[in-house]
Amino acid sequence: MLALAGASLLAAPGAALAQTDTTSTKPQLNTAPPGAKPQLNTAPPGSTAPSYPSYEKKAPRPAVPVPVPPPIDEPLPSQQTRPSKDNPSGLSFPKGTSSAEQPKPVYKYFVYSNFGLGYNSYYGYGQFSASIAPAIGYRVTDKLSFGPGITYAYNNYSYAAGYLGPNSPKINGGFSNLGFKFFGQYMVYNQFFIHAEYEVTQAQLPVVDQNGFPVLDQRGNLFKYKTTVYTPLAGVGYRQQFSDRAAADIVLLYNFNDGYQDIYGQPVIRFSFLYNLGK
Repeated sequence: MLALAGASLLAAPGAALAQTDTTSTKPQLNTAPPGAKPQLNTAPPGSTAPSYPSYEKKAPRPAVPVPVPPPIDEPLPSQQTRPSKDNPSGLSFPKGTSSAEQPKPVYKYFVYSNFGLGYNSYYGYGQFSASIAPAIGYRVTDKLSFGPGITYAYNNYSYAAGYLGPNSPKINGGFSNLGFKFFGQYMVYNQFFIHAEYEVTQAQLPVVDQNGFPVLDQRGNLFKYKTTVYTPLAGVGYRQQFSDRAAADIVLLYNFNDGYQDIYGQPVIRFSFLYNLGK
């Protein structure tokens, strides 16, 4: 009996060791397919589980304060105007900064050329003239200007049949004249101006007798002679502005040299073209 009890005591520790080996967990290999979602760590506290790094959240940036817009019924600031037909943007600029208020440039020099027509007739005598006169002008101010130029005029003198006697035929003849002039202009109101000229011309004129009748040569043509003619002209004009540089004028002038030594007739109408030079 004693021998059997001792044998059972010796066999109990071995059985306990064998039972412990069968209940312990063995490490398992990762047999999940590639791309599979990793298993979460569900191990109880105190076990040896893998650790992951923790990320701290940064504090958000402070918001920039935005001013509250004024109410609709509140009046606009003094430097801003409401949109209108003449100011669609509603923006106001300091005086003199908008394009409409900018002063136009004053061009000091300009080319001034004209084409003139004149006619004079009385008691069977007629005089027609056509002239061209290029000039260079200079502006003293935006209203006052003057300048020199040259002139060329062609005149045709005609006498009706019977002017020299009961059986005298109609007589006419052409004459050429070349001279120098000086002109001045003053703008009076808007585009209306006063115009004056003084011309000195080497002219061809018909020879007349003491009674004012023309003298004819043997062929019945008018005798010509050359002389210096002084012609003052003055009148009014109107300017049509095409741009800052170009304009056209029409001028009506009175010829103060209204006599036989006259190369223009009465009145004198001139059509002029103006072009500003420089920047």
